[in-house]
Amino acid sequence: MAVEIDDGGAASDVRARIGQAVRARLDRNPLVSRIDAPKLEIYGRRDFLSEVECADLRGLIDADAQPSTLFSGSANADYRTSHSCNLDPANPLVMAISDRICALTGLTADHGETLQGQRYAPGQEYKAHCDYFPVSASYWPAMRKTGGQRSWTAMIYLSPVDAGGETHFPHCEFMVPPVEGMILIWNNMNPDGAPNPNSLHAARPVASGMKYVVTKWFRERRWTA
Repeated sequence: MAVEIDDGGAASDVRARIGQAVRARLDRNPLVSRIDAPKLEIYGRRDFLSEVECADLRGLIDADAQPSTLFSGSANADYRTSHSCNLDPANPLVMAISDRICALTGLTADHGETLQGQRYAPGQEYKAHCDYFPVSASYWPAMRKTGGQRSWTAMIYLSPVDAGGETHFPHCEFMVPPVEGMILIWNNMNPDGAPNPNSLHAARPVASGMKYVVTKWFRERRWTA
């Protein structure tokens, strides 16, 4: 996979400073563990959400989930086969969890996109992709105007999965199995602020059971919908 060309030194400097601040905050937190991945900054914390909170979020996802689309807006029956929805940011539970993610990472709420819920039934998956935006993509100019790059990703597993459903980082040669209530946090950028192709990841097919997650992406600047 080719390394994406960055969109300017000033933007890289901003993302590098964001990465440094988040890294320092997470490294100080005794409840957070850094995963041993030399090519990627990635952290995990178990029991970030309670069983009740996970169940309530699963209910919100079930109420509104629609077939997932790719970021370009297209549906793809092979590449991303889950169901997903943006959760209501005014919902007290959604608001509280978004605030808790911001408190954990130190990232400001106005840089965070709307919390998105995803549901995977047996056989469903999301093949390998990066969360940062390719600067060659047709939608990049619009994303640049509405907050710029996705610097960090925070994802929370909302259910145990009987088999399958791991989050696979193929360039880093490891997978994370779903654990209810656990949050994963990773930097989509390198320490110098350039997009990190080693952040490539996939939601492996669910073999048995149901997988639910919520994801919050943070931009390098204030996000506007």
